[in-house]
Amino acid sequence: MKNHRSCKKKNKMGLWMLTALVAGNMIGSGIFLLPSSLARLGSISLYGWIATTLGAFLLAILFAKMSLWIPKAGGPYAYAEAILGRYMGFQTAYSYWIAIWVGNAAIALAFAGYMQVFIPFLLSPLQSCLLAITAVWIVTLVNIFGARAAGFLQLVTTICKLIPIFLVAIIGWFYFNPYYITQSFNVSGQSNFSAFSSSVSLTLWAFIGVESATASSNAVSNPRFNVPVATLLGTAIAALAYISGSIAIMGMIPNSELAQSSAPFALAAAQIFGQGGEYIVAIGAALSCFGCLNGWVLLQGQIPMNAAEDRLFPTLFAKRNRHDIPANAVILTSVFISLLLLLTISPSLVKQFEIVILIAVLTNLLPYLYTSIAALVTIHLHHKSNHKYWLYQIIAFLAGLYALYAIASCGTQTLLFGLAFLVTSIPLYYYLKKHNQ
Repeated sequence: MKNHRSCKKKNKMGLWMLTALVAGNMIGSGIFLLPSSLARLGSISLYGWIATTLGAFLLAILFAKMSLWIPKAGGPYAYAEAILGRYMGFQTAYSYWIAIWVGNAAIALAFAGYMQVFIPFLLSPLQSCLLAITAVWIVTLVNIFGARAAGFLQLVTTICKLIPIFLVAIIGWFYFNPYYITQSFNVSGQSNFSAFSSSVSLTLWAFIGVESATASSNAVSNPRFNVPVATLLGTAIAALAYISGSIAIMGMIPNSELAQSSAPFALAAAQIFGQGGEYIVAIGAALSCFGCLNGWVLLQGQIPMNAAEDRLFPTLFAKRNRHDIPANAVILTSVFISLLLLLTISPSLVKQFEIVILIAVLTNLLPYLYTSIAALVTIHLHHKSNHKYWLYQIIAFLAGLYALYAIASCGTQTLLFGLAFLVTSIPLYYYLKKHNQ
């Protein structure tokens, strides 16, 4: 028994691995594409970054505090289940799990796309799909061998992908031209408020993953300390990478040229390092996607496992292997990812896949809203008489408003699809409830 406990402890993640999980799950392929999207609005988007960063820190503080108030693995699912009831807990776990594995399919495809720089003969959709599936199963195998192995890979890939980002952010100041920023404050053709709102809508996707540490806290050593600290520290690292990189690139490349680029970091790196800059960025982008995929594969097992242990998901998902990993949940979810990747080979399904991705983003935001509501209820029920908690009430309220604004910005069509998707959780919940009883 003592050896088993020692083995379990060795397989858990420490502070730096957990911080890399949080930062790595947020810093995905988006960092290498967002500067071009934001350039279509103008340098006013820098204010959007600031507003979104503040919103992300509100959520980070909220998740850090909730991990202490409700010290249970599962993150948003655990908080919704404990405070809002079993159905809301199931809906959170259901939507969050679907969002993870659909999002993982997109990350795997992005990885395959960046790898084409080094493997140019990967031109056919089938070859790119097979490479994406291979990446999924490599990180799946790593995760099956324990959270510490996944955490080590996450630490290495996070450090490697931050290198090109911070190289551009730091060395880029030697190529910085403030005129590029001042002359293109708002080029969107909209009012300043509308352009600002659009920039917030774009940049908020960059911080999805802020809850990663709380969702996998049962795979962490000393979670009461490491989870809240890693949540805040990981969010700070991601924010620094996003904002410093965006400012540097906007000051290095004329706005009209930046807005038309499909590889803004490659343009910036080419100015600094010459023609070889494209390869530097491609390496960073591929590692960014691979590391991000690794982190989310870790979560794709943890969420259904926690729900299964509470008898809200089939018990199959709760079974752990000798490395204390829910291998069934990880493997089965990777099978779903592989099937989805194979389905997206067909050109007729591309548009459908894009809609599914938007729904995945929406279903990621719902757990944020539920966590804010759970925090407000928790403070009201258990800390109402303690005036020290008024600040956390404000934080939870503002975080909830932020999540609502983000959901509303998804668009009417996406909201309707998301609503239809969530309606399916009702019969599924009652079926599983009856079956598990």
